[in-house]
Amino acid sequence: MKILAVSVLATLSLASGAAHASADLAKAKNCLACHAADKKLVGPAYKDVAAKYASDKDAVNKLAKKIREGGTGVWGQVPMPANPQVSEAEAQTLAKWVLTVK
Repeated sequence: MKILAVSVLATLSLASGAAHASADLAKAKNCLACHAADKKLVGPAYKDVAAKYASDKDAVNKLAKKIREGGTGVWGQVPMPANPQVSEAEAQTLAKWVLTVK
């Protein structure tokens, strides 16, 4: 039983670390200039994005593409600029993280 408890705690710790690392990545890539976890700034709140895409099986790929290429019309007429400084792997990491924000 102790081994199971330690395993669960280790998994939760890693998940928490990954979430923190992704928040740091969002900060480093300047995402937080337009987005916040719980309120609309220039762009939608991350929790709203997570809710909108919760049942979309291809959400990670869609969001990663939007992060890198930008776009307009999904959340209104304010465009999201392209972010070519974000690598494909970073965009995937950011998209996965955004989908976990509650």
